[in-house]
Parts: sequence; structure tokens; C-alpha cells
Amino acid sequence: MKKIVLLCAQGMSTGMLMNKMREYAAKIGYECTINAYSVSRAKEMASDADCILIGPQVRYELDNVKKTCPDVPVQVIDMVAYGRLDGAKVLKAAKTLMGD
Repeated sequence: MKKIVLLCAQGMSTGMLMNKMREYAAKIGYECTINAYSVSRAKEMASDADCILIGPQVRYELDNVKKTCPDVPVQVIDMVAYGRLDGAKVLKAAKTLMGD
């Protein structure tokens, strides 16, 4: 089972996107956990993740997160997909990032 971590400013703005991603994962039978946290909790919550997706509003934290979690692939969520709460597109991006 894959662990996908979403990071944003307070860990709440990605909540709806997280739910959409979970719905899509269930629909396609993809076994994973998806949780959202504040970017300040990256080391604590994401160091054992299979991938980390960062909300576009905190894209300036990309380098910090990469340094904090050097063994985890990290990517900024596409702004359009984020704005549209396109859980399918964001989950597909996560799967690509993980090599699935």
C-alpha cells in the first residue's frame, strides 16, 4: 500500500482534494493512504511517504521539503488540477511520481 502525503499551508486547504483523490483511488481499486498536513509537519508526517505533493500556494517550500525528506519524491501539485479539485489527475500525477 502506497502512502501519499499532501502538504499545504495549514493542512486544511487540501482536505477536499484529498477526499476527491481517495474517491478516485477507491473507484479504480488503487490501494493507498492519502493524508493532508501543514508543510511545517513535513519531516514528522512525510519522511516515510512514497511521495509528497505540495499545494501550489506553498510551492516556495519545495526545496525545503526535498531537503527535509531527501529519500521521498516531491512535486508541486498542478495549479489547475488543484483549483478544480481534480482528484483523478492529481492521483495520476502521484502514481507517475512513484513510478506506478
